[in-house]
Amino acid sequence: MSSFLGVTRKTCFFRPGTTCFSSEKCHTYGRRLEFMKSVCSIAAELIKSRGAHSSAAEMCKELKTKVLRLLPSTSNGPIIQQGGHTAGAEILTCTVKALKEGHVVAVPTDTIYGLACLAQNSEAVRKIYDIKGRNGQKPLAICVGEIQDIYKYCKVKVKEELLGDLLPGPVTLVFERSEALNADLNPFTSLVGVRIPDHAFMRRLCQMCGEPLALTSANISSHTSTVEVHEFQELWPNLAVVVDGGPIGDQSRLGSTVVDLSVLNKYRIIRPGCAFSSTVDVLERKYGLSEDSGQE
Repeated sequence: MSSFLGVTRKTCFFRPGTTCFSSEKCHTYGRRLEFMKSVCSIAAELIKSRGAHSSAAEMCKELKTKVLRLLPSTSNGPIIQQGGHTAGAEILTCTVKALKEGHVVAVPTDTIYGLACLAQNSEAVRKIYDIKGRNGQKPLAICVGEIQDIYKYCKVKVKEELLGDLLPGPVTLVFERSEALNADLNPFTSLVGVRIPDHAFMRRLCQMCGEPLALTSANISSHTSTVEVHEFQELWPNLAVVVDGGPIGDQSRLGSTVVDLSVLNKYRIIRPGCAFSSTVDVLERKYGLSEDSGQE
């Protein structure tokens, strides 16, 4: 700042690099304008920063595992609650959405807790193996909502009445797979096990998905099967949804009885499971099937 013929001159704030012979008022206004520009710039950065923080928070929120609670079953099937309010449609919709997006979820069944994904989604199937640390040569069963669905994905060689006597129930029936089933699901075998759990939520979930679920036990491979959600809590971070149906009533942890019905008029027990005696009784006494010893 200097004086020329008694007039104060300063560097002009409106045109940097030039000399201003204007009054002090002009100079003060320029300083205020520069200050306001700085404030606006800082505010813009804060808004931008908060927006980014908000987006990150929302992203974390979206990735967080949702734990949804079901009330105990009644004669009309399970009453579904979330936060103390009936929310059956909401829980089903949330779980279906997660499945359709390719995620893995944990669900209650009539025997033990299970991990499920869409059987027709190859990437989701790989996720289940990774989450469990499961041997890639061990097959996954599929789960459907209705007996008629079995015929789309399996080549059935037994009477439909037999299916109706065992399903829904704690039994996995093994048949030859059809071409409609995802070729990446159990590509090492021509057979597939199919379940219809005697559990209203699971049946409705399959119906709403409109396609089979790949289903396996909710535990790290070779570890004990689980009958309460806290028993597999170490898996939660890898799951989009955990549906908490409370303690599984059976408590035996044996899982379903797995029976191979792929050979005409024969049966072979692959795993005795929790319904061994009743299953064999139906197969032999009512339908006359004989046990397949594997020897001709």
